[in-house]
Amino acid sequence: GRAGAMERWTGRVALVTGASVGIGAAVARALVQHGMKVVGCARSVDKIEKLAAECQSAGYPGTLIPYKCDLSNEEEILSMFSAIKTLHQGVDVCINNAGLARPEPLLSGKTEGWRTMIDVNVMAVSICTREAYQSMKERNIDDGHIININSMNGHSVVPQSVVHFYSATKYAVTALTEGLRQELREAKTHIRATCISPGLVETGFAFKLHDNDPERAAATYESIRCLKAEDMANAVIYVLSAPPHVQIADIQMRPTEQIS
Repeated sequence: GRAGAMERWTGRVALVTGASVGIGAAVARALVQHGMKVVGCARSVDKIEKLAAECQSAGYPGTLIPYKCDLSNEEEILSMFSAIKTLHQGVDVCINNAGLARPEPLLSGKTEGWRTMIDVNVMAVSICTREAYQSMKERNIDDGHIININSMNGHSVVPQSVVHFYSATKYAVTALTEGLRQELREAKTHIRATCISPGLVETGFAFKLHDNDPERAAATYESIRCLKAEDMANAVIYVLSAPPHVQIADIQMRPTEQIS
């Protein structure tokens, strides 16, 4: 079953970006439960440290290693990969989870908000993917996995101006994941590439998007029964435990009650 299929990942290294809250924290916990060494990064690591202590006291077989990294800064990403190489040999699984939306419409939005979304949702994903692949390649790892946390907004544009630019960055993730799959084929490796595209997941995401309107953010999650971060973690485990000849391209999942 699923647990047996996860056995080959025991003791191996996974990088999870944006691991302090929401989907990232749930994914990090699930991987530690399956015996992986998980490097969880975020700009502030206090929550990851707390999660690491929880995992330890729960007696999970893996470990969570908190790492402070600002993903909008390439130098910080590169030094994180270099630290992982020194301390843990390298990265076998890379989960590009960090992402954010700023409420900046196309006709009136602030350039700075657009740039932040590009830097984290597109550039950081691409840099982490490249560095993770190079890490696998130099150690002759042929069964690694790169998973991008995408969004249903990466597949359709909803008539909601505050997420249009965000949607464009997620369309980029859709293209990057497929382009990556093709390049991995060309490179004759068995490293796999997957994206997971959720609809509404109950996290702090909407509170960052509507940071000046917490009531609107809360209403986003209260209108329907949303996906949970754990549902996303289960999807990641499903993807990682697929047999070697099976590459899951994309999991599109919405709350059953979601309309768009």
